[in-house]
Amino acid sequence: MKPIITVQDVSMMFRLSKNKEYRLKEYFLNAVRGHLAFEEFWALKHISFELSKGESLGLVGVNGSGKSTLLKLIAGIMRPTSGMIKTIGTIAPLIEINGGFDRTLTARENIYLTGAMHGHTRAYMNKRFDEIVDFAELGAFVDAPVATYSSGMLSRLGFAIATLTNADIVIADEVLAVGDAKFRKKCEDRMKKMLDAGTTILFVSHSTPQVKKICQKAVWLDKGVVKMMGTSDEVCKAYEQS
Repeated sequence: MKPIITVQDVSMMFRLSKNKEYRLKEYFLNAVRGHLAFEEFWALKHISFELSKGESLGLVGVNGSGKSTLLKLIAGIMRPTSGMIKTIGTIAPLIEINGGFDRTLTARENIYLTGAMHGHTRAYMNKRFDEIVDFAELGAFVDAPVATYSSGMLSRLGFAIATLTNADIVIADEVLAVGDAKFRKKCEDRMKKMLDAGTTILFVSHSTPQVKKICQKAVWLDKGVVKMMGTSDEVCKAYEQS
């Protein structure tokens, strides 16, 4: 089967400033004088894997291991320093899940705005609107500005919209970390249904039980390199023991 996600020898480098400027004026003066100094930080080094339609891959590792950076590269938010990433089909990135909302708009308005950003017509979003609101458990708050929402409400809304847009690839970064046990179970069930329907899922979580429930495969990242790749049970067991 032709892979829907191909990551081939991907590396990502950031330039970190060694200077200690605390004001913008100081930074520009040093830039003009040629006094700025940088050091290279490689967030990812030579990452390679493939995923086919309907497969799920979990990324595990401590904070700073490169998991979120890799998701952003695959989502097209950033470009790798070297290597190649190829995806086929539409992508729904659940990265910083509530970061894309306009806080001055209501949930109703944000639902249609986000749908349009994913390329869906108003007629399509009309058909899915009630399902999104019911899943997010917004109730009477649907016409309140999202600036008044808690982080849990925002996450529920973001997840509900992103997982009802029929994307070929869903990229999820710690989306089940917020919310009560009942809602997390709803999210897990929704993701399993998406897999059954042929959606490909990339999933990051610090909860290895969640990774084992949702993902068939897993990659353990450590300081930007692949420490282990295999089934989710094998990789999560090794990661837990470490």
